[in-house]
Order: sequence, then C-alpha cells, then structure tokens
Amino acid sequence: MNAIELGLFASRLESVCEEMGLVLRQAAFSTNIRDRLDFSSAVFDRNGRLGAQAAHIPVHLGSMAYAMADIVGALDWAEGDMVVLNDPFLGGTHLPDVTLVAPLFAEGRLVAFVANRAHHADIGASVPGSMPVSRTLDEEGLIIPPCRLVRQGEIDQPLLARVLGATGNPDDSRGDFFAQIGANRAGLARLASLIEGRGVTAYEAAIRELDDYAERLARAALREIPLGTYRFEDRMDDDGQGTENIPIRVSIEVLPERIHVDFAGTADQVPGNINCPLSVAAAAVFYVFRCLMPPQTPACAGTFRSIDLSAPLGCLLHAQRPAAVAAGNVETSSRVVDVVLGALAQAIPDRIPAASQGSMNNLAVGSAAPGAAWNYYETIGGGMGAGATGGGWSGVQTHMTNTLNTPIEVLEAHYPLRVTRYALRSGSGGRGARPGGEGLIRELTFLAPAETTLLTERRRIAPWGIAGGGPAQCGRNRLNGQDLPPKVSLHVEGGDRLTIETPGGGGWGTEPTPPKARLR
Repeated sequence: MNAIELGLFASRLESVCEEMGLVLRQAAFSTNIRDRLDFSSAVFDRNGRLGAQAAHIPVHLGSMAYAMADIVGALDWAEGDMVVLNDPFLGGTHLPDVTLVAPLFAEGRLVAFVANRAHHADIGASVPGSMPVSRTLDEEGLIIPPCRLVRQGEIDQPLLARVLGATGNPDDSRGDFFAQIGANRAGLARLASLIEGRGVTAYEAAIRELDDYAERLARAALREIPLGTYRFEDRMDDDGQGTENIPIRVSIEVLPERIHVDFAGTADQVPGNINCPLSVAAAAVFYVFRCLMPPQTPACAGTFRSIDLSAPLGCLLHAQRPAAVAAGNVETSSRVVDVVLGALAQAIPDRIPAASQGSMNNLAVGSAAPGAAWNYYETIGGGMGAGATGGGWSGVQTHMTNTLNTPIEVLEAHYPLRVTRYALRSGSGGRGARPGGEGLIRELTFLAPAETTLLTERRRIAPWGIAGGGPAQCGRNRLNGQDLPPKVSLHVEGGDRLTIETPGGGGWGTEPTPPKARLR
C-alpha cells in the first residue's frame, strides 16, 4: 500500500474501536461507564497482537496489548463465542476491570479479535465500590478466569447469573454486561465489513505493513535517546497494611536498536493491595515511550517491538497469586510512569516533565442495605507536572487514566451524596520557572449512612520537580476535619463530610531571582 492507503486503513481500524466505545457508553447503565467513560476497546490479530485501539484508558489498553496473546492462545475459539475474564493473573488487571473478547472468522478461518474492558463499580467485594483495603485477591470480589459468556451466539445464562449474583444491584450490572456484549458485536460487524472489502489475505498483509510502519516510526523516535543506562527510584507511600516507603527502582538500557526496561531492585510484593501483575507495569512503560513518538504513530504491536521489560518474579510489579492488586492497577501504575520518566530525564531532560500528581485518588462508596443497595466509584484529577515548554495543567486526570469526572448533577441525582465544594487547590503545584499544575478539592456530604474506601497515594511522598523546579504539595484526606490515612475503609453517617485534596504537579526550572531594589 502507498502512504495514503496505509493511513486510511489505520484510520478505519481505529474507527472500529471508537464505535465500540460509543456503543458501550450509550448502552451502559452505570455512571462509572456511561458518564466517567471508564472503559477501553481494541482490535487484535488472530495471534492476539494489537492491531488498533481507541484513545481510551492507557492502563487498560497497554495491559491488554501485553497479555492478549496468552489469553487467545490458551483457548479454542468458535464463531459466535465471547470470553469474559477479570483474573489479574490470567490476563486481567484488577477485578473491577472486566474484559470481553470475541473472535472474528472470515473465509472459514480465525482472522482477528475485538475486545473491550470496562470498570464495574460492583464486582462482589466485601465493601461497596469493590476497591477494598485488601490483603488477598479473594477479598476483592468475584474472580472470573477466562470462560465463555457467549457460546455460538447464545449467552450462558447460568454463568451470567453467577456473576450477577455476586453484585448488590444485578439489574445495573446486567445492563453493563449487555452493553459490553453489544459493543463487541458492533466491532465484529464493522471489522467484518472492512475485511470483506479487502479479502482476508489482503487484510492480513495490511496489518503487517501497519506494524512495520509503526516500528519504523517508533525506532526513529527512540534513536533520539542517547545510548546508555539510566536509573531512577521513587517510592509508594504505603500499602494500607503497615508497610511504608516502598521502593520502585528502574534501570533503562538504551541500545542501538532496542530498549530494555528492568525493575530489578523493586520491593517484593507486599501484604496490601498495591501489587500488580506484570501486564500493568508493561502498560505504564509502553505509555511513556508512546508519548515520545510522533502523534501519527499507529497504536499497534509494531509500535512496541523495540521495547522489552523485566521484573523479578514475586516483586511488587510482578506479583504472584494470591496477592491483593486492587490499587496496583490505579496507584502503582502511576508510580511506574514516574520512575520511567525520572530515568529518561537523565537522557533527554528537555523532553521530560516533572512528576504529575501520581495518584488516581480512588473513592469507592456505597451501601449494601437490603432493597437500597448502591455503589459509586470515581477517580479525582490533580496537577500535571510542568515541562520545558509549558507549565502543568490543573485539575486534570494524568498519565494512566483518561476518564472524565462525574458531573455533579449526575452524582447527586443517583446517590445520597451532595458535592459541597469542588475547586482548584491553590498553591499545590510545585514552584519553578514553569509551575506545576494545581490539584483539586472535592468535598462530599453524605445524606445517609454508607461505607467508604479511599485508595490514594502521594500523601506522604511529594511529586518531584525537575531541572531545579520544586516539588508539589502532597494530597490530603479528611473526614469532618480529621486527617485520614492514604488508604482506609470506614463507616460514615448522614451529615458526615469527606474532603479530598489531591496533589499538585511538580515544577520545572529554577525560578528567576527577583531584581534587588535599588536605593535612591
């Protein structure tokens, strides 16, 4: 194909993923999927290699790209099947992220897969929101190994009933699962039309050309990093179970045609839930290097051929069953971004920003009261780190998340909550020639008793500045004015007030010294 044909092909593949996302959003019942857009979709080749993805959630997409080959290779596929899974140690990330994978057959053979991943606020954990301060995976909800939710076009009703039976509001959960099924069916229809117009042989040849093109663009971008080995270390605040100042260490070796990212020296897996499978660490690594590539680089397997990574088995970033992982997907992935950026700042300092807020500030809240069960989950934005070309943005989701905030009107219409304050946190960004972005203040008043969980980071260890810039302010959690730890589950009563102050972003560059006043 010539350049124009290849560009059109890449755009058509990406549009398949975009349409899947639109179907999922419009059909979903929960605010987390419908309003916050906590979902992702992608297309893969018959071997599970990434073909295209929509611009959804980096931690979803990168982890799927890393793990999908193992998922599809472990099963026998038939036309009309759809496999569901959430097991972090068998291709998932954490239990609330439920993935549906569907094969596409054309000309009598398996050609491709479509997949979507959506965060379910209720997956049967012991606390509302299914993001507990846990010690084992079993405490985090229903574990779904890869199994067929749809067989030759027919939904496995007993399996669906078992999954829904673990939730507090099965009607809403059923709606979200049907939305995911519908999204995959829309993706299959659009992808089948694309393949039918070209033929299977030509389609697979185009996928190979797209991968090769992406690899050329990626290699050209990565060659701009000077050869050498670059190291960095940052730390997690705690694991919610008493372990504090938990190190994540990285060594990035830049070779003439490859980059190897090694996390040797990172802490062993911990009792709390900030552990993560290697696929989550891979998602963070892929995200950082993708940011260094030209915008037109396709999001496909070829993009990441030149990058490999390793982490010791049993460490925080390559945890083993039955490690708790609920916060690893959201909080630890954010810190992996920080350490990879910190290492690369030694090689290409003008292209690397200061640390952003480094937390998704997870809030899970709800009630299991009979006949009035409800679940709510959100992540809260903060400050973005400043860089050589501009100051950090304020009050935004950064790096591994790409969701919206929940509109106040939606939140208050559906749940016994009132938003009594929502504002930028003045002065929370790091000082510098280019200041870091400001965090947010989000204050909720409860109108009824509820169970609440906070899984947050950067409450003790501040986001760092760069090139002489200052660190940002740490975040802060309070209930009725009293400080809370970074990770906590607690019961609240009607009238209680929860205040979450999110971290800012680090500053860039030394502030110019103001001129001294001259005496007359």
